[in-house]
Amino acid sequence: MLACNRETSGTFTLMQEPSAATTSAASATTPTKKRSGSAADGSNTSEFVAQQSQLVQRLLAAYFETTPQTLKLIDAYLVCVMLTGIIQFVYVVVAGTFPFNSFLSGFIASVGAFVLGANLRIQLNPKNDFGGLSPEAAFAEFAFCSAVFYGFVVNFLG
Repeated sequence: MLACNRETSGTFTLMQEPSAATTSAASATTPTKKRSGSAADGSNTSEFVAQQSQLVQRLLAAYFETTPQTLKLIDAYLVCVMLTGIIQFVYVVVAGTFPFNSFLSGFIASVGAFVLGANLRIQLNPKNDFGGLSPEAAFAEFAFCSAVFYGFVVNFLG
């Protein structure tokens, strides 16, 4: 019979299971290994937390050093729109969905504004090439699409 054995390196190997007679004999003669670094050991956890905090610090430092100001503003807008959608969803879960069209309009407006803002961010990122599309044209596109989108959202309110 084949069994799956997980090695310490995180890879899986297939091995043949021994019969019951050889298993009991092998377990009687083989000492058990004590696992170091178990979940109860706090040293691995503190090392992991330290590595993660260093990673976040490097990520934030690189973001603030290399990201242009216009993209930072768009990112702030995206965070605001995302938080608005989250607050609306939490409110509906807590208070109920009595004016359901209002909830749908508000939540869809948040999702749509996030998508349109993300598209604007992609178009304004200097690392992306959009065939000579100017930042003014990208913003005009964003403004026109937002106006049409919010027209539909207001129409859905009733």
